[in-house]
Amino acid sequence: MALTSSMEDYLEAVLILHQKRGSVRGVDIAVHLGVTKPSVSRAVKELSKFGHIIKNTDGTLSLTDSGLQIATQIYEKHQFFTRQLIEAGVPKDIAAQDACRLEHVISEQSFQKLKEAAFSGSREVIPSDES
Repeated sequence: MALTSSMEDYLEAVLILHQKRGSVRGVDIAVHLGVTKPSVSRAVKELSKFGHIIKNTDGTLSLTDSGLQIATQIYEKHQFFTRQLIEAGVPKDIAAQDACRLEHVISEQSFQKLKEAAFSGSREVIPSDES
């Protein structure tokens, strides 16, 4: 079953907070995402059922291998789109908000092609029909 954008945001939050702090608690996620603690509890329960998060005995949260894979993919997209939008002249706060939306809707194939185009130095997005 595919995860919702919201569930992907929770996985991404666990990844980011783990990188910053080493351990992650539900309250940390609530503050990071600007949601309530009960919302975090529901999300953690769902993500645990899917096998993406583990709630440790000390109350901290950890990503499973599958959760880490999904979170890493989402975070990579977020960073890529934020950087591209800022380079295009979009203010940082708007770029981050828009990147958060884009990261959930783009297919993996399209994302890979965009990365290739961005890093190849070629700025031609639509090939010309003229030969």
